[in-house]
Amino acid sequence: MIAEDVPRDVRAGEELDLAKLGAYLEHALGAAGSVTVQQFPGGHSNLTYLVHHGDRAYVLRRPPFGSKVKSAHDMGREYTVLSKLAPVYGRAPRVFAYEPTGDILGAPFYLMERRRGVILRKDLPPELAGDHAAVRRVCELLVDALAELHAVDYAAAGLGDFGKPAGYIERQVTGWTDRYAKSATDDIPAVTETAAWLAAHLPSDGTPALIHNDFKFDNVIFDAPLASITGVLDWEMTTIGDPLMDLGTSLSYWTQASDPPAYHMLPFGPTARPGMMTRQEVANRYLERSGRRADSLVFYYAYGLFKTAVVAQQIYYRFAKGLTTDARFAQMIHGVRLLSAQARTAIDTNAI
Repeated sequence: MIAEDVPRDVRAGEELDLAKLGAYLEHALGAAGSVTVQQFPGGHSNLTYLVHHGDRAYVLRRPPFGSKVKSAHDMGREYTVLSKLAPVYGRAPRVFAYEPTGDILGAPFYLMERRRGVILRKDLPPELAGDHAAVRRVCELLVDALAELHAVDYAAAGLGDFGKPAGYIERQVTGWTDRYAKSATDDIPAVTETAAWLAAHLPSDGTPALIHNDFKFDNVIFDAPLASITGVLDWEMTTIGDPLMDLGTSLSYWTQASDPPAYHMLPFGPTARPGMMTRQEVANRYLERSGRRADSLVFYYAYGLFKTAVVAQQIYYRFAKGLTTDARFAQMIHGVRLLSAQARTAIDTNAI
């Protein structure tokens, strides 16, 4: 049996006020009990904790310390999505409480159920690594789960007003270009060149769907045999829009064996391991399973790389300005360079 994902001690500087949290839990959940907290590893955005309250366990999500990018850490948005989605989409965890004021922990947070299972991060489990057929099946499960999410009737779930699908693609390119300008610290021509190319090659918006906007291996939970996906995490950027933009974001996380050696240094999980699909195979399966059509996959892939580069830049900006001391963030500027160079290569070669 493959080992499940487990929490660890809370990182220095990211501790929670247990006294205030305990009082809140007693009030919000109607039960008393001692409180202990651990932290789940991984992730560079919102922080995720395992909270034991008496004999119950919850997962707590809150924004990172020092972040000023409210739109990327909207706990209320994530709570609303899960509240509406969990009853109709079994992979969405149930939520129990939302604290919007920040008075308790210094930032808004919410509590959701804990879904136990395996999260694939940097490496494949040893039990899986040599079984190429099983590795490919894991890829298929991930791609199929994305297609299945995009097939959800979001209007019937009560999320019909959750986004503005008309003009979604143009707004995303413009918005991420503006975010880069506001967080830039270094002169990286490939970023601005990619932004200009995207603005000049906007496709028409496709049939809208509920899109996750961060769909990748370390945001899904597999059962221990890796035979199914039992949970999808990190819904803070969910909206209604063109699902091919969601695919492009997922492809931007998909390193493959043919990529430059430096690109393999990015923390994008085990996608380049033997047996894994290539990006083109991922895209082909998605289009087959979803029934959708893409005239130019390069646009969506380059967009995903550009957006991911801007996210990395925003994280690095927090470190450069002293808003966080997390040493992991010091390396983010290298990611910005690698991602934008990859986008330029995709554009220049017209290939994903």
